[in-house]
Amino acid sequence: MAIKNVEFGSNVTIHHPDLVNLFDCKIGSDCVIASFVEIGRGVVIGDRVKIQAFAYIPEGVTIEDEVFISPNVCFTNDKFPRSTNPDVSLKGGKDWEVRKTLVCKRAAIGANSTIVCGVTIGEGALVGAGSVVTKDVPPRTIVAGNAARVIKKLDEIE
Repeated sequence: MAIKNVEFGSNVTIHHPDLVNLFDCKIGSDCVIASFVEIGRGVVIGDRVKIQAFAYIPEGVTIEDEVFISPNVCFTNDKFPRSTNPDVSLKGGKDWEVRKTLVCKRAAIGANSTIVCGVTIGEGALVGAGSVVTKDVPPRTIVAGNAARVIKKLDEIE
């Protein structure tokens, strides 16, 4: 694994630096990154973010402050992934369009969730474990399922 061209804020904890793959990204202050995490080119991670083991965060993802990413969370960045172009040549970096994804402040994403590219997860929202998020998640709501749907507003239980 590798850590290359990463801009770190202060007090970042990486439990096992030899077991992560971080490159060309920005990690804010007071973040905690567990083992077997990959954070790709251009990703921006805010302050006080916790990223648990086996999370995959590719190019195009922005995570704001105080977000919790549970184990095995997978973000995508290509809406229509293919290995080859119509002429059967292998696709390269210029053959597809990165779709941006935003996780807003204080959101939490449950274990084994998949976040399909092009969505915004609203401030303070909670994504239930095992969910597949295909649409924007409103602020301060709980969503769950495949495809994830609103279960409850957090104001109703806090």
